[in-house]
Amino acid sequence: MRHAELLDLSIAHIDCDAFYASVEKRDNPSLMDKPVIVGHPGGRGVVTTACYVARKFGPRSAMPMFKALELCPHAVVIPPNMAKYKQVSAHIRALFEKATPLVEPLSLDEAYLDLSSGIRLVERPAAVLLARLARAIRREVGITVSVGLSYNKFLAKMASDLDKPEGFSVIGREEAAAFLAPRPVTALFGIGQATAARMARQGITTIAQLQSLPEAEFMARWGRFGRRLAGMVHGIDTRAINPDRPAKSVSTETTFARDISDAKALAEALAPLAEGVARRLERARLAGRTVVLKLKTGDFKLLTRHHRLSDPTGRAEIILRAGLALLDRQADGRAFRLIGIGITDLCPAEDADPPDLFGPRPA
Repeated sequence: MRHAELLDLSIAHIDCDAFYASVEKRDNPSLMDKPVIVGHPGGRGVVTTACYVARKFGPRSAMPMFKALELCPHAVVIPPNMAKYKQVSAHIRALFEKATPLVEPLSLDEAYLDLSSGIRLVERPAAVLLARLARAIRREVGITVSVGLSYNKFLAKMASDLDKPEGFSVIGREEAAAFLAPRPVTALFGIGQATAARMARQGITTIAQLQSLPEAEFMARWGRFGRRLAGMVHGIDTRAINPDRPAKSVSTETTFARDISDAKALAEALAPLAEGVARRLERARLAGRTVVLKLKTGDFKLLTRHHRLSDPTGRAEIILRAGLALLDRQADGRAFRLIGIGITDLCPAEDADPPDLFGPRPA
């Protein structure tokens, strides 16, 4: 690999290639050349991971399983084994930590690494360490990874997606703006389909169009997010790599065997989910202030609704009460295939549930 800035860049994103499917193929070599889909079989399941052989036929992560099997009826479907995947992930994390103490995992199969001089544990250029890490993971763990190397998190993650599987891509400072210019706005961190659609109505579909706007225009159009967006379109991202990222939310959900439109049945499904959130909060010694209701319609449209509490809570009955109020406004006869509830704006448990929540307020 050659790049003018190769030895000067130090922020990396490493992403395991089709992680769950790769682990299954590693453990069963007879599957190596077959299309493998990891996910719960049955009419209500979704694809967790599709291997690269399967992807040639169209299956993708989060696709309904029935749709994936219509596209690739000869696929081998394997239920996920999360305990095994966590064990493999821990092995990979241990290899990362031999190179640097600053590892920020995003999930079981991807992480950011800061390999800056003075931080990395081996005094080799970051590019060399990353090549060695990729080789060690292939040799010791038995799966492949794709590596992105740049000067910030946003571009490192973008680089790791450029040449999968088993890729190693670099985005330097000099070419960053030009590299971003022709790409769709959805390539930017934080811009989903809804924001992209609003931008399209304003005539903006590419990053180049955003690059031509003055910074004040970003603030006027997109508020606080606009300030960060104004830098991002030019390849600026000041987020640090944080190895101890706190949880931002606690949630749980369930997918129904059949779509449900009855309001009472939906409410009954919500109660055990609220209990589950409360138990997880208790174990983590956390509480939260904003209750989030999640619903997915039969045609896979996702709805989220929020309610901010007057005080943080970790109590199931309070979470459920807020969730039911949100549900009451959505249960209008539409059929839903999924319901979930969660809580955000987390804080320590000792800061939650003041006594006056449980009894009469003093006069």
